[in-house]
Amino acid sequence: MTDQPPDQTPDGMPDRADGDWSDDVLERARARAGLPTVEDPAGMAPPPPSEHTFTVPTVPTVPPEAPVAPPPPPPAPPVAAQPGAPEPGPVPSRNAGARRAVIEWGAVVVGALALAFVVRAFLLGTFYIPTPSMEPTLTSGDRILVNKLSYRLHDVNRGDLVVFDPPASAEPGADHLIKRVIGLPGETVTAVDGRILIDGGLLIEPYLAWSEGTDDFGAVPWCDDGGAGSCRVPEGHVFVMGDNRPNSRDSRFFGPVPVDSIVGRAFVRYWPLGDLDRL
Repeated sequence: MTDQPPDQTPDGMPDRADGDWSDDVLERARARAGLPTVEDPAGMAPPPPSEHTFTVPTVPTVPPEAPVAPPPPPPAPPVAAQPGAPEPGPVPSRNAGARRAVIEWGAVVVGALALAFVVRAFLLGTFYIPTPSMEPTLTSGDRILVNKLSYRLHDVNRGDLVVFDPPASAEPGADHLIKRVIGLPGETVTAVDGRILIDGGLLIEPYLAWSEGTDDFGAVPWCDDGGAGSCRVPEGHVFVMGDNRPNSRDSRFFGPVPVDSIVGRAFVRYWPLGDLDRL
């Protein structure tokens, strides 16, 4: 047995406590790695960069930009005046607009009145029935429309309700009369046993309400055959009678009526509204 120094272990290493030995190993490892020792923790230097170490670049923070308004459009180039083109006039005032509106409405009113005058004078007429001579077809107080253009387009027809200027021998004070056409020019009208005969043939009259029909004729003025119990209608005339035979003064009293005196043909009763009807 050889003698060993008291401060070394059998493997030639100093005899130290386990803690001292481990601390010494750590110090030598730190020295080899270039790290600061434990005794000077504040003086620790950063490790040297290695080939596997990289630095993350710092991206500068850019503040958000404020919204930028689009640039205004460039002004339109001035338009050169064309030779001979009219120059723009002044803007009309409100008074000019009101004056124009008054003129326009005045023209409309005048045109409407002129149209109404033309229609009333040449096309249509309204008439009031004052007597019961046309009952039951028309009664007192009825109002009718008369077509003034009818007999400019065609001849008078039997059965038409005609408005005409009264002859001199008719009832005084009447502006117009309305009767039904019974006999046409050249025909002979006769009343026999309450019935009307036209050239000897029976006239069917469904519009009559009088059950006894028509009384025999007396002396009829202005007839071609003298009008003794019958009447031959002169050319250019018509023989007219009311539907209310006992209460009508018609051609039996004042004779045939000139066609030229006829104003027009009644075709509509428009009043009363409840009795609106085509005639």
